[in-house]
Amino acid sequence: MFYWLYEQYAASGYVPILNLLKYQTFRTGLAIFTAQLVVVALGSRFIRWMKVKQGKGQPMRAEGIQRHVIEKTGTPTMGGVMILAGLFTGTLLWADLSNVYIWSVLLVTGGYGMVGFLDDYAKVTKQTTAGISSRARLGLEALIAVAAVALIILFAAKPPESPELLTSVTFPVFKQLFLDMGWFYLAFGAFVIVGAANAVNFTDGLDGLATVPVMIAAAAYGLIAYLVGNYIFANYLQLHFVPGVGELAVFCGALIGSGLGFLWYNAPPAKIYMGDTGSLALGGAVGTIAVATRHEVVLAIIGGLFVAELLSVVIQVAWFKRTGRRIFLMAPIHHHFEKLGWSESTIVVRFWIVSIMLALIGLATLKLR
Repeated sequence: MFYWLYEQYAASGYVPILNLLKYQTFRTGLAIFTAQLVVVALGSRFIRWMKVKQGKGQPMRAEGIQRHVIEKTGTPTMGGVMILAGLFTGTLLWADLSNVYIWSVLLVTGGYGMVGFLDDYAKVTKQTTAGISSRARLGLEALIAVAAVALIILFAAKPPESPELLTSVTFPVFKQLFLDMGWFYLAFGAFVIVGAANAVNFTDGLDGLATVPVMIAAAAYGLIAYLVGNYIFANYLQLHFVPGVGELAVFCGALIGSGLGFLWYNAPPAKIYMGDTGSLALGGAVGTIAVATRHEVVLAIIGGLFVAELLSVVIQVAWFKRTGRRIFLMAPIHHHFEKLGWSESTIVVRFWIVSIMLALIGLATLKLR
């Protein structure tokens, strides 16, 4: 919204101070502050309201960690609503709303947030860990993801030097290597988005465990978006230039700010959980940014923690169906470490450290060639 003011008045010289709004870095900083302020301001009242509405709060897995059943029962869920309120406010106020990348990411974030909300609502009202059916949830996620990828392919500005880039997969290190998939890219892009959403969903199992790694991934992709959206930086780093995608840095800033605000209440011991409302929305947002910036493969590095959590569940289920035995004491893998005797705070902080290391490795690929 405020970027529109810049276009209307600053360019005409009526209000010179509005010239600051043309800088993505300035608007990113304001998006961080705005989103955090909104979430913190909503927090206490929203949590009290959720406690009244939900009663027993988020249901716990009967076969899960017994300490969780004792200590965490009664903690409300759907805290993702707070995150989305800050994220959308920060983005809508400070981003360029004529940018197709902004709307594609907002489509996935809002759509996945609604799917997660329906899942959380079913769990709370029925007091069961089973929400809506997995088939229905994945189907809705896939439809939303395909719509967002199609929006990018159809309406995003084509890179002048390589117009086929919008339907291509690029690879880190090998800067000139990319695979043009044509319209098959719709399926690939949707796979990345759905996979990222569910990977973050599996990671969200301990207080603050998913929140900080998502912010770290957002910070890394905010930098990537800014660099590949700037022709000079992209050319210097020998990256594929993607016109307009730099505006996603503002969205990433709002995501970081809303995450910081939520962490105020989600830090151990958590007063509220983000639930599927938050985890699906945030994971989908990160996946969409990876698709938009054409750094989908790098997501496997920057989001390596999420990948490990997802794979631990897939491996555990597949191996148990095949042999009747388990590889991990419990999946996702953070519960395996709990079963080994690690404290919750130790697991959370160490996973944060791993996320930082992976993000730095992922960013290092920008210069390696």
